[in-house]
Amino acid sequence: MEENNFFKVFINKVGEGWILDRMREEWIQGKNPYTRYYSQSDIVWLIAPWVWKKRNYKKLSSKKVICSVHHIDEDKFDQKDLEEFMALDEFVNAYHVISMNTYEQVKKLTDKKIYSIPFWVNPNIWFPIEDKNSIRAKYDIDSEAYLVGSFQRDTEGSDLISPKLSKGPDRFIEIMKDYKLNHGNLHVLLAGKRRQYIISKLIENDIDFTYFEMASNKKLNELYNSLDLYIVTSRFEGGPQAIFECALTKTPIISTNVGVAPEILDRKSLFNMDNYDSALPNIEFAYSQAQKFIMPKGFNDFNVMFEEQMDEPL
Repeated sequence: MEENNFFKVFINKVGEGWILDRMREEWIQGKNPYTRYYSQSDIVWLIAPWVWKKRNYKKLSSKKVICSVHHIDEDKFDQKDLEEFMALDEFVNAYHVISMNTYEQVKKLTDKKIYSIPFWVNPNIWFPIEDKNSIRAKYDIDSEAYLVGSFQRDTEGSDLISPKLSKGPDRFIEIMKDYKLNHGNLHVLLAGKRRQYIISKLIENDIDFTYFEMASNKKLNELYNSLDLYIVTSRFEGGPQAIFECALTKTPIISTNVGVAPEILDRKSLFNMDNYDSALPNIEFAYSQAQKFIMPKGFNDFNVMFEEQMDEPL
């Protein structure tokens, strides 16, 4: 794989089959500044800082270091988390956050420069499909159902029972209980791993659902295009990338005011638990806002960030 000769960026791996692994590959395939070898890098991009915790921070002292912070779960952020942040902060030259919401969190913890740049989105993966009924037929979903989607994990990995409250699964269930009263044909479409909490609550409340645990991007794109509504109910978020994916697939979406939601969605599409019933999707607004982040345009601000940091003294 060809490497950039102007300056080289080493990006650490996640190796968990998570979205950051795909982001790393897209960066490389986009012929952006890159090297596969840490020793040959000019800049180390800690795209996944929690992975670097397993290594020796002191190795970073000879490199320019950009650290991505996706979000801070303020309900869980304790003294140990603060100490780990400050230990890494000694070696970080600048931070990258993926939303202004996270920027506000991180600026309380450091005086280092912070770049707020949402991740890019791939229009070859996420795009609208006109024939919703054919998709529903393909996946054996009633064409008359009011189909609400949620493709984000909702259960803690520690026990696969407890709700991951930062994702707001309890909120999602409360909304679905209300929707069931107003939509007799309500059907919930779930995808992704660690959905045990919501599944148990949907069963408890006799709400119909279909679950695809392992779905390729091709299938997920089709599933987005089958929906009447996608809902983000999180308390804290980084992206989520589902907001961009809904925007590009022209999937109706409403969201709590987390992550990039206020940067991509119409303000009338944002809600809290007191006004979710009045939130209104704005498909065309979201689609238009997302265009500035599609590949390869979405790489531009990252390259500017790296170029600026190369000009700064070590």
